[in-house]
Amino acid sequence: MAKIAPAATLLAPLFLAVALDLLVAEPPRRIHPVALFGRIVGPFDREWARPGLVGVVVAVALPLAAAAVAGGGVWLAAENGPRVDGVPVLAVAVAAAVLFSAASLRMLLDVTRDVVDESEADPEAARESVRALVGRDTGDLSPADLRSAAVESAAENLADGFVAPLLWFALGATGGVALGATGGVALGAVAGGAPTAELAETALAAGVSAAAWAKAVNTLDSMLGYRSKPVGRASARLDDAVMYLPARAAACCLAVAARSPESLRRARPLAREPASPNSGWPMATAAVALGVRLEKPGAYALDGGAAPPTPAAARDAVRLVRAAGGVAVAAAAGWFLAFSGVIAWS
Repeated sequence: MAKIAPAATLLAPLFLAVALDLLVAEPPRRIHPVALFGRIVGPFDREWARPGLVGVVVAVALPLAAAAVAGGGVWLAAENGPRVDGVPVLAVAVAAAVLFSAASLRMLLDVTRDVVDESEADPEAARESVRALVGRDTGDLSPADLRSAAVESAAENLADGFVAPLLWFALGATGGVALGATGGVALGAVAGGAPTAELAETALAAGVSAAAWAKAVNTLDSMLGYRSKPVGRASARLDDAVMYLPARAAACCLAVAARSPESLRRARPLAREPASPNSGWPMATAAVALGVRLEKPGAYALDGGAAPPTPAAARDAVRLVRAAGGVAVAAAAGWFLAFSGVIAWS
């Protein structure tokens, strides 16, 4: 069981979080950690005499605080909670709760599907529903434009809202053990004969901290990262850096889900069309894989095909994004299985 404990410690939170997302979609808003974080950010969304300085402090301090709370909660649960066959069950539960609140896919797919259905039957209702996905003016969007906006947002938010937390969870867990070993902490534990479960707990706490940090950075950008808000400039730049890998990883997941590796090559020049250094990658890959044109009027056009998505193509997009989410989960699980094997046999 000692060899199995690291894998269970790292994989169980991932699978529990995904199961909760499929079953519940989102935690209640009144206790949703992201909503609570948003309330903390709210008072900073105003005019400041020195917006640049305040923005840097906010961009650095608030995500680090979120990471400390999340990772600290997992560490305390591991130190003081019960264990079953070497697995810290309370720490696993806390980690799963954090990941569930940070990584969201079902609600994105549900809203996208609603917009697609309403674009046929009730375009006015679709214009209202799509506001949950995009920040653009929806008043004059045609049914085809509404479907394009929904598909664009589904692809982009696959990266921001689902792949990014999972990827940073994996990166944080790996980096936490690596840094601990470099500093002699994890290495000393192994050399002294301490249970390998301790290494898995270090990885779990570090991974949850990284996932919470990345989600906090992305939330700051969504609230403050507009050109009209100087206080959000630092948050926007940090978000660009944090989402660099997730955006490209999401594009790879979409290509794998579409069984079209070629779509990545064809999407590469299109990915430069949007102003964002990251959002173009998943959107362009989805456009190419689906064979449709995705366009934000006056901003960009991603010519994966000659025409905007039909209702059938937009529904295919929902299925594609869902499948890509499954690819992301499988990739994360495979990494943790291999990583826990290294820990178990160290």
